[in-house]
Amino acid sequence: MPERVVRSREHLRADCTRCAALCCVLPAFSASADFAVDKPAGTPCPNLRADARCGIHDRLVPSGFPGCVAFDCFGAGQRAVQVVFGQRPGGPPAPAELLSEAPDLPGVLAALRGLHEVLWHLEEAESLLRPGVLRDQVADLRVRVEGLAGAGRSELSAVDVGEQRRAAGPVLEHASRALRAEVPGRTARHRGADLSGLRWRGARLRGADLRGALLLGADLRGADLRRADLLGADLRGADVRGADLTGALFLTRTQLDAARGDATTRLGGHLTAHWAHRVPRGDAAGHKG
Repeated sequence: MPERVVRSREHLRADCTRCAALCCVLPAFSASADFAVDKPAGTPCPNLRADARCGIHDRLVPSGFPGCVAFDCFGAGQRAVQVVFGQRPGGPPAPAELLSEAPDLPGVLAALRGLHEVLWHLEEAESLLRPGVLRDQVADLRVRVEGLAGAGRSELSAVDVGEQRRAAGPVLEHASRALRAEVPGRTARHRGADLSGLRWRGARLRGADLRGALLLGADLRGADLRRADLLGADLRGADVRGADLTGALFLTRTQLDAARGDATTRLGGHLTAHWAHRVPRGDAAGHKG
């Protein structure tokens, strides 16, 4: 039995070239810090071009659409298109006609996105755990969720994603404990804590339990967050410039894109963010201060 299993999770990454601009059409959003305009559900975004591509993709944040950058469908978009329109001659319809042709599309997409997010975390845990009962439990649950994600459109619309999240929660918690137990020394516990605006520059948080913590606007510059559990942590506006997030557990691109980072932020090889190549300014990413 191999010491570790390797799961690429490529099928859980968004591929807009195989989608039909579902995230630009189906959701509703209101003018806010995340979006510059109001948009009703089922209506194409005003920035959507005729070819179903974003007309301001390279300048979404300065144009007032950081919410678009932070959104991640976990590969559900292209899968929903295949499930609903895979047999349609000519492929999916124009964005404005999506709902008229497939009124069940929002339900299918929501179910697949939720299931894919659960799979993202389960596959990470399975890849990191050593052989044993716990890894077998994770693998069994992954197979079950994969089966649900592979169902037809009518079955997907009826899937209770919340039930799958509740089933995965305890298993992922046990996985987190096992993986963080490998970190030398005592690890901090801040699960579910409100740590908004906290000044943690250069903090040693390796292996910390930050699951569900509120870290809005927290100063985490230069912090050591290796192997920290960040499942569900709210990182909106958190400054992670110069922070080490290598091997942080259950971290998603959505969380990263909502934070503030740059090229000095260290990420695991399976993660990226829209700011990952941003050149640092001054000593913003330094550990001192």
